[in-house]
Amino acid sequence: MNLKDLKYLVAIADSQHFGRAAERCFVSQPTLSGQIKKLEEELGVSLFERSKRSVQTTHTGELIVAQARQLLEQADALKQLAISHQDPLVGPLRMGVLPTLSPYLMPLILQPLQQQYPQIKLVLSEEMTGTLITRLAKHEIDAALLATPVEDSDFESIALFEEPFWLVHPKDHPLSQKETITQADLDNTDLLLLAEGHCFAEQAMQVCHIHERAIQGEQADLRAASLETLLQLVAAGFGSTLLPALALNTLSAKDNGIRARQLQLPDTYRQISLVYRRTFPRRKVLEVFAALVLEHLPDSVKPLSRH
Repeated sequence: MNLKDLKYLVAIADSQHFGRAAERCFVSQPTLSGQIKKLEEELGVSLFERSKRSVQTTHTGELIVAQARQLLEQADALKQLAISHQDPLVGPLRMGVLPTLSPYLMPLILQPLQQQYPQIKLVLSEEMTGTLITRLAKHEIDAALLATPVEDSDFESIALFEEPFWLVHPKDHPLSQKETITQADLDNTDLLLLAEGHCFAEQAMQVCHIHERAIQGEQADLRAASLETLLQLVAAGFGSTLLPALALNTLSAKDNGIRARQLQLPDTYRQISLVYRRTFPRRKVLEVFAALVLEHLPDSVKPLSRH
């Protein structure tokens, strides 16, 4: 038994398919199947129930897979520990970022990071909160930029900044006649939000104290997969939306039909934090990354002191 066998085992358990697992491990399917068969013979148990249509992990297999994940994580920790003692700022930094944050924040820091720390090889993964937390726990990424607090003793975080929400509506919208936006305006406006799966929609409604009725009716059928799509819908006159401050840079001069309004309401913002595993050995590289983010933030957001 070796680490490669354990990687094959976990890959099959995750994909429930020998072919896809082989692709993930960059080996041929016969090679992977043969190694798993040898592993089963060595352990004296069946790890998978195989049929022509599916592969299911046995009960004993699930217990062994769970242990295999821990062993692989510990092996990875050994490698990272060795790297950290050589130079924590050398090597890859696998960073997860929310899709409602990545397009607006990362362009601000990629060039400065490359210029000041060329030895850090940033590897970006743009995915939703749940997926990022899962990948972080599995050691598939090193850290993640999140807008949702993570209540898990295995994780720590560095608070980076508060990002206000803005209301964006067509210029001919009735709200254009008002100097300030009130809570009642938010409760009753024709609000468009992101589709299910995006924590941004739920979070925006929560911090802005918007009731569920604000997205009923026709607007409930117009949920989009990205903030860019929401802006297109607003420009076409289908309603209004909430936008995080960093995304305001996407509003160009050609967006003549759109108006962005700052909310003069308390606590209408999201907090962005850098979340990482407590056991991650290269804390220094995360501190450098966090400092770089804070250094290049625009005035539209509020930097936070790091803890």
